Amino acid sequence: MFSYWEKKNFLKYDLVVVGAGFVGLSTAIHFSRKRPKSKVLILERGVFPSGASTKNAGFACFGSLTELLDDFWQMTPDEVLALVQRRHQGLQKIRKEFGDKSIAYRPSKGFELLEESQISALDRMDEINQFLKPIFKKPVFTSLKKKKNFGFSDQIKAIVQNDFEGELDPAKYIQALWSEAGKRGIKILTGTEVESVDHTSGIVLAKNHLASDLIEFEANQVAICINAFSKNLLPDLDLEPGRGLVMTSKELDSSIPWKGTFHMDKGYVYFRKVGNRLLLGGARNIDVEVEKTLENHVNPTIKAHLTHLAEDIIFPGKKIVWELEWTGVMAFGSKKTPIIQRIGPKSVIGVRLGGMGVAIGWQVGKELSVLLRNGN
Repeated sequence: MFSYWEKKNFLKYDLVVVGAGFVGLSTAIHFSRKRPKSKVLILERGVFPSGASTKNAGFACFGSLTELLDDFWQMTPDEVLALVQRRHQGLQKIRKEFGDKSIAYRPSKGFELLEESQISALDRMDEINQFLKPIFKKPVFTSLKKKKNFGFSDQIKAIVQNDFEGELDPAKYIQALWSEAGKRGIKILTGTEVESVDHTSGIVLAKNHLASDLIEFEANQVAICINAFSKNLLPDLDLEPGRGLVMTSKELDSSIPWKGTFHMDKGYVYFRKVGNRLLLGGARNIDVEVEKTLENHVNPTIKAHLTHLAEDIIFPGKKIVWELEWTGVMAFGSKKTPIIQRIGPKSVIGVRLGGMGVAIGWQVGKELSVLLRNGN
C-alpha cells in the first residue's frame, strides 16, 4: 500500500542498480557523471554490502608469484597479462580518484612466503618479471634473504617481495563511494532484497522485511551487481560462490616485527597486521566444496587450519587468541575475468570479480555504465 506521494516520487528511475558494494556504487557514480540529470537508485538487501566489499582483508593486490604461475594452467598468457593490468590500473585509478588518505591506503609492499614445496617458483621469477614488464616497466618480484626479525618458522624457505602492492581500509573506500554518490543525488535503499528483474520491461520486484507485499520499481535500465548472489536471479551464469574467512586476533603482548601484506599457498592465504593485531584469512581451498556457499558461517576446518598457520608458521610457538571472525562471499568461475555484459534490452550485469573487487570494482562499474548508456 503506497501513498500518492510515494508512487509519484519513489518508484520510477532512469537506472536501478541491484547491489551497493564496490561495483554497484561505482556503476551508479559513473552513469550519473555522464548523465547528471538522471534519477538513480541502488537497492541493497543488507544494512551494509552483503557480499565481500566491506568484509575482505583490505589487500590492494593483483596476484602473488605462485598465484600468477598457477593462473597459467587455466588461462592464456594474454589473459593473465590483461587480468594483472586490469587489477593494477584499477588500484591506481581509485587512489587517484579518492586519494590515499580517504581510503587509508598505505604502499606497504607485498610479500609471499614460500615453503620447500614451492621454492621452484623462484626459478621462474625472472621470466614472470619479464612477462609483466609491459605493465610495470621494472621488476615486480625480488627474492629476499630470510630476515631473522620476521620471526617466521623455519618451514619458510624464501620470501618474495612485491614493491607494487599495499593495503587499505575497505570500509573507508565504501564511505568514499557513499560520499560521491550522495553528492550526485544517488539514492540507496538498504534492507531491500530484489526478487526478480524483467530484462525487457525494466521492472524490478523487491521486498522489504517490514512489508509483506512486493515493491515494483520501474527503470529505464537495470544493472545487476551482486556478484555471487546473482545466481538467485540468473541461475545459468558461469559463476559459483566462494566464501572467505577473515579473523583478527586480540592485541598481541609484543610488537609485530614486520609490516606489509603477506600471502601464502598460491594467494589462498593472506595476512597483515592491523594495529598490533594479526589479521589472517583465506584458505578456502582447504575445504573448497563446502565453501561454495552463499551462507555466512565459519567453517571450523578452515579456522583450525588458519590457527595452525598463525601459531606454527607466522608466530611459531605463540598462542593466538582470536577476537573477531567473519566471512564474506565472493564469486569465481571457469576463468578469473569478470562477466561484464548486457543480458536484456534493459539490463546489464557486472559480476565474478574473482576475489579482486577492491582492485577492479571501480573499473567494472565504469565499463557497465558504458553498456548502460549505449543501451539507451
